[in-house]
Amino acid sequence: MSKHISRVSFAALLALAIAVAGCGGGGGSAAHTSKPAAATSSAGHGEVLNLSADPGGRLRFIPSTLTAGKPGTITLRMANPTSAGIDHAVAIEGNGVQESGPIVAAGKTSTVTATLKPGTYTFYCPVPGHKQAGMVGTLTVK
Repeated sequence: MSKHISRVSFAALLALAIAVAGCGGGGGSAAHTSKPAAATSSAGHGEVLNLSADPGGRLRFIPSTLTAGKPGTITLRMANPTSAGIDHAVAIEGNGVQESGPIVAAGKTSTVTATLKPGTYTFYCPVPGHKQAGMVGTLTVK
């Protein structure tokens, strides 16, 4: 059991490091190209998709589109590296599913897991006002 916990903790730290390194500031351009999220599979545990809240404090996810390779148990793991000290979370809705992860402070990770069928789902930040302000994305399950 402790080996599993260590692997999960290492994977969470690795995902956070990748998200922070890949989301550095730059030029003042409002345009942003989302990169695919890193996905990992674990036998019996389903697929894990990693994403991040915008580290600059803008109300958006990076990336804003995710794809799961197959239906089943899907986990979204959202790092909150925001330098603005804003709380965030991640939730999934659509096709009869409505699940939310915990609201977390900067430097923490919110995780939500759901059993999903093929189709399109919405992931969003359930903190009041964040979804309405644009902190929303699309998850496609193939």
